[in-house]
Parts: sequence; structure tokens; C-alpha cells
Amino acid sequence: MSIAIEPALTLLRDFSCLTPRIVASDEEKQALRQAISQVVQLSEWQNIGICADTIPQALQALVAYLTGLGANCIPEMPTDISVSTAIYLKYNSQKQSYYIDSYTGEYRGVLLSCQGSEEVVGTYGYFPLDLFDTAA
Repeated sequence: MSIAIEPALTLLRDFSCLTPRIVASDEEKQALRQAISQVVQLSEWQNIGICADTIPQALQALVAYLTGLGANCIPEMPTDISVSTAIYLKYNSQKQSYYIDSYTGEYRGVLLSCQGSEEVVGTYGYFPLDLFDTAA
């Protein structure tokens, strides 16, 4: 494994547990963004799972993460989906597709599953929904 990627993986693994971790500072938020970006660059594709209270909140998080990670294509957002409970949105960067379903779990946040590269393959998170928001 590349020495340069190990600190990034260590930080992401610190956030990968049953109890979601709170980002303690702006510095930690920036370090987390950089670690996610490093790992994404080394993976071939990603699945992004978003657990949110509402569809607009999930879509906002998806767009912010994709934009923050330098995605070339942002999927067209639906306007006709109605779910009255919390939701789970799963986005596949390889297929550039997603689906939305109701979600009854208590967690809110973003899971990142990196695929294709043995060096970084794995699922990381939950990360904050607003981690890549420019206003956050």
C-alpha cells in the first residue's frame, strides 16, 4: 500500500463505525475532505449512500459531494418523487445512476464505498451530510 494514502485511510476508518462521529473542527473537516478526495482518486468508481430526513436534503448532499470530489457529470435531479419518511439515496458513479427509497434507520450521513482498486476498496462513513457544502 502506498505510504501517502495510509494517513487518509486511517482518518476515514476513524469515521467508519457504528456510532457516527462528529467533526470536531474546521481543520478536521478540511482533513476529512482531503482524505476522501485522495481515496476517491485512487478508486475506479464509488457508490455513495446518503441517509437523510428529506429528498431535497439527500440531493443537496449528493450534489455537494460530487462537486467537491470533482465529478464531471452531476445527475439530473428528480422533481416528482414523494416520500414521507426519511430516505436512502444510493448513487453509483460508474453507471452515473441512483435510486431513492424510504429509510427507517436512525443514522443520517453519507457512506462512501470505493470500488475497483484493492489499495482503497472499502466502505467508509458515516460522514456529515454537509461536509462538502460550500456554506458549511
